[in-house]
Amino acid sequence: MSQKEYEELKQEALKLYDAAHIVLTEKEKEEMEITGFGLHQTRISGLIIVTYVNTEKCCAKEMVLLPGQTCPEHRHAPVAGTSYTGKEETFRCRYGEVYLYVEGEKTPNPKAVVPEGSEEWYTAWHEVILHPGEQYTIYPNTRHWFQGGKEGAVVSEFSTASHDEYDIFTDPRIDRLA
Repeated sequence: MSQKEYEELKQEALKLYDAAHIVLTEKEKEEMEITGFGLHQTRISGLIIVTYVNTEKCCAKEMVLLPGQTCPEHRHAPVAGTSYTGKEETFRCRYGEVYLYVEGEKTPNPKAVVPEGSEEWYTAWHEVILHPGEQYTIYPNTRHWFQGGKEGAVVSEFSTASHDEYDIFTDPRIDRLA
C-alpha cells in the first residue's frame, strides 16, 4: 500500500479509537499495524491493530475495523514441533458493531457481506453480533472471521500468546505478514 493510503487509513483508525475513548501513546500510534493480508484491498479485507503486549503467555490488542471492513476467515491452530497450542482469544467490542462468525450452526440471514470474489473462502457462518461492552471467546483452532458494522468497530482482544505467522487462512491467496 502507498504511504498516502497508509496515512489515510491510520487517520480513520485514530478517529475510531477516539470515538471509543481509547487513549494511545505516540509510540503506539507510530507502531500501528495496518494489514491488507496481501489482497491489495485493505478497505475491504483488512485490519488495523495496536498491540499493547505480546509475551509467551498473553497478548492484548486494540483492533479497528472500518465500516464494512472484513478480517478474513482464519484459525489459530497448534503448531507441531513447538510449544504453541493455538491462540485462545476474547473479543470485547468497545465501539460500533462487529459481526463475528465462528464454526457452528449457520445463522439464517447473516448481517455481514462477504467481499466480492472471495465467497468460497468463507465457511464459518454462526453469527455473533457484538455491541459495546459485549464479548465472546474463541478457542484455539476455531475457524472465524469478523466484519465492522456501518460505523466501523473497535475491538479489544485479550488472548494467549499471539503468533500471527502461524495463522491459517481459508483463502490461500492471503499472506498474513504482507
